[in-house]
Amino acid sequence: MAGARRDTAPPRTRSDVGESDDALLAVRAAEGDEDAFAVLVQRHAPALIRLATRLLDTRSEAEDAVQDAFISAWRRLPEFHGRSAFGTWMYRIVTNRCLNILRARRPVSPLEAAGDVPAPDHAASPARITEARGAVRELRAALDDLSPEQRACWVLREWDGQSYEFIADAVGISQEAVRARVFRARRSLTQALGAWR
Repeated sequence: MAGARRDTAPPRTRSDVGESDDALLAVRAAEGDEDAFAVLVQRHAPALIRLATRLLDTRSEAEDAVQDAFISAWRRLPEFHGRSAFGTWMYRIVTNRCLNILRARRPVSPLEAAGDVPAPDHAASPARITEARGAVRELRAALDDLSPEQRACWVLREWDGQSYEFIADAVGISQEAVRARVFRARRSLTQALGAWR
């Protein structure tokens, strides 16, 4: 169309949306912009719920922990000075919230509370199904036996694939302490699950 102005800037891709956008949104949210905070929640909630579910074992408890973490973050936004990425800050808040919940739990959870394994392939034999369920129960029991700090470090490293530097920042300890906790967790889980190897 003649005379129509064309925007020659390329459209922004998902990879363009990153820490700088989070930092800008966090600044706007700290100034009271609820829409900016809603974007941050929408962007980070799925990963944080996955983390909390892995730490706490129940989706509903994980969702509550993440919701509490976002409420805490909203109140503490004026304290957020961008020394770390917003996502890392949220990981730290959620991890600490989950650690508090784990510390408040009884030391041992009954195995009956672990729930059933999802339905297996129909071609699997009953013996294999029973074996798989037993392995899942043993893993859940072994994870329950870890200290909350070991569990958090192990989950962040093994399930989320985070770096030791990221975990240290998220949990608020040194990288050496993270390495030690991951090592102890691996050793404990290997010993507990030795029969299933």
